[in-house]
Amino acid sequence: MNDARRYCPLPSPFAMKRGGDLRGAHVAYETWGELSGARDNAVLILTGLSPSAHATSSADDPAPGWWEAMIGPGKAIDTQRWFVICVNSLGSDKGSTCPASIDPATGEAYRLSFPELALEDVANAAHIAVTSLGIERLACLIGCSMGGMSALAYMLLHPGSVRTHISVDTAPQAQPFAIAIRSLQREAIRLDPHWNEGHYDNTRYPDTGMSIARKLGVITYRSAMEWNGRFARIRLDAEERDEGPFGREFEVESYLEGHAQRFVRNFDPNSYLYLSRASDWFDIAEYGHGSVLEGLKLIHIEQAMVIGVSTDILFPLEQQEQIAEGLRAAGAAVEFVALNSPQGHDAFLVDIDNYSRAIGGFLNRL
Repeated sequence: MNDARRYCPLPSPFAMKRGGDLRGAHVAYETWGELSGARDNAVLILTGLSPSAHATSSADDPAPGWWEAMIGPGKAIDTQRWFVICVNSLGSDKGSTCPASIDPATGEAYRLSFPELALEDVANAAHIAVTSLGIERLACLIGCSMGGMSALAYMLLHPGSVRTHISVDTAPQAQPFAIAIRSLQREAIRLDPHWNEGHYDNTRYPDTGMSIARKLGVITYRSAMEWNGRFARIRLDAEERDEGPFGREFEVESYLEGHAQRFVRNFDPNSYLYLSRASDWFDIAEYGHGSVLEGLKLIHIEQAMVIGVSTDILFPLEQQEQIAEGLRAAGAAVEFVALNSPQGHDAFLVDIDNYSRAIGGFLNRL
């Protein structure tokens, strides 16, 4: 049992952007550090699609978190100075209300009766969690990947609630390449006969669809440079090969299979579909009369750091430049950091030295 996880009830009904509402819903979150008497040292982290709220270890839950090397005493996000909150996205099965949750109206899991999910809903739910802790204004809002898009929505929908922002490997809108990949991932899940229009269980479960979806994701999270450097054309030893026709022969195939196996039963397929589609739908240009720049200019904060990676094919560097330009046009003092990490989109989870230097440097200057 995760003793560090806490739950924030959402207002009932909780209205969703695209229609419908949730009743009796909640989001899961964890905190580290101490909130100051003035309540002015809170840092909120919004996550990518699959992570939980367990960003780093604590006395209540000593298991390593997904950003363990980044958060803690004396680390880049220093819990001796900052009160750090990480909220699990609404719609995620890592503790928040999601398609796998029980619908109080029916006593059955929502499955596909869960209302259409937008990242604006994720942002609004996170804002409720923050204000429930008595925090009116965040010292800093950090958004990674999908969480970066949720962070833009948060600042747009809740003016004055954020002083500074760190944008990590994200985008103001999904580009066609990212939409195409996510569309294929969803198709792989939906075409698995065990998905059964969302009505699967542990005995009939869309393992194959989830496996293909995860492999597609991992391919796009890293860069061709890294694939070449790590695997080249190295073949598996004879005893490790899959001897069936067209079976696994190369090391890179085995690597993808390992990633898929660790993921398949650890994330609810319907939740994956909902969050994936929410990422496609998000578009800050909706708020700027069709212009990304005009949408971003509606966000008013004091300072921002926008970090991107030259090898990121999912959220390319020019999209980080757009965010920096828009926030600057809105009056924020913006630092733009372009990293050359070979790890692509996943660099923020892997290239900790460079990200720590950037993020820790920014926070130290506040």
